[in-house]
Amino acid sequence: MNAAALSIAPARSAFVVIDLQKGIVGRPCGPHPAPEVVAKAAQVAAALRAKGGFVVPVRVAYSADFRDALRPPSDEGGGVGAGGLPEGWSDLVPELGVQPGDHVVTKHQWGAFHGTDLDLQLRRRGVTTILLCGISTSIGVESTARNAFELGYEQVFLEDAMSSRDAAEHEHTVRRIFPRIGRVRSTAEVLAALSG
Repeated sequence: MNAAALSIAPARSAFVVIDLQKGIVGRPCGPHPAPEVVAKAAQVAAALRAKGGFVVPVRVAYSADFRDALRPPSDEGGGVGAGGLPEGWSDLVPELGVQPGDHVVTKHQWGAFHGTDLDLQLRRRGVTTILLCGISTSIGVESTARNAFELGYEQVFLEDAMSSRDAAEHEHTVRRIFPRIGRVRSTAEVLAALSG
């Protein structure tokens, strides 16, 4: 995707995987199908673990009464909790291959930093670079990326290991937002950097 060579120090890197959970990967998305996103995320997670990196699967979940869910008025409406959520909605998909040494973060809003221990866990491990992927590019991934940028983390965005509600939303974030706050690369480029 980009001509600049990518160098990754695994011991100072974390792979933050946004919302690859049963209730989200089953929804329509584009431009990359959810099964491909999950497969590529699992591949990068395994490669980074093998090199001593830190893997952080992130999921969104709510209490049974949804009192911890955001509900500010919005034009699209449809706040969380209307009619409840199906059983297992917030479970991470098994294909992701979560391991005991991974640190699972549960969030209650779009971004993975606010109200969680993510920043603390990264800093205690000396992490300076975040590899980021997931669903949805323009919501959970972008919100997390903006926070990470403001906290001073270097970022690498795996363009083909994320997807949005549709291709247009994904393309806007990948082409207009991410290049301002990090480096956009393919899964193949990240895997090559990890094996180098």
